[in-house]
Amino acid sequence: MPKQKFNRIKIILAEKDKSAKWLAEAIDKDKSTVSRWCTNDMQPTIETFYEIAKLLDVDVRELFVPSK
Repeated sequence: MPKQKFNRIKIILAEKDKSAKWLAEAIDKDKSTVSRWCTNDMQPTIETFYEIAKLLDVDVRELFVPSK
């Protein structure tokens, strides 16, 4: 069974021409943590999603895979 995708952080980073390393430094998180978010192995907190959205200048809803 394929791994379920919940967030689009990796996609948005690519669209904004930013790296996971850049994001990790910008929000003061470990690179391996951000990498796990990008691969959907784990998810950031809701507060962190809002922080990421602000940094990337996107609506927070763009960071999530739509449910319908």
